[in-house]
Amino acid sequence: MDAVRLIGVCRHALAQSRTDGDTVAEAWQAQALAQAIGSHLAMGGPPELRAEARGLGESGRRGCAALDPVELSMGAVRAARLTEVAEVRVALTGLGILLGEVGIALVGVGCATEVDGLYWQCIEAVDAADESGDRVRGMLRRLTVREQERASGPVRDSAAGPS
Repeated sequence: MDAVRLIGVCRHALAQSRTDGDTVAEAWQAQALAQAIGSHLAMGGPPELRAEARGLGESGRRGCAALDPVELSMGAVRAARLTEVAEVRVALTGLGILLGEVGIALVGVGCATEVDGLYWQCIEAVDAADESGDRVRGMLRRLTVREQERASGPVRDSAAGPS
């Protein structure tokens, strides 16, 4: 399944979360998807994104490790269905939005809970979602630079004279 479609499914599921457990499980799903997209782009994405994509995979993994999704059935890991990232810019933009929504949702859970362990899980997961979002924004900046360079064509050295 394409990344853009999976991101849409994750955003919808997060919006439909009604319990703290559901929200934590959906935050875990989003971080697993960030990890999968990062790994996918690190292996076969545009060369200028590969280092940052590895970092996205690592921060997604850290986000998953911070959360204990009691409500998640092990056969329901959406990120396992990722087959392609056809539109890199669209996917990264959507993932950035999803990660922002995850952070907001986890702040809400963390602030409302009286369970100390859940509070700290949320704090660590918010930090990981923020780091993942930073990685996504970095990759989007790199794509913009690449597109601007392609649009302007090859740069000639005016000091070298006409060719």
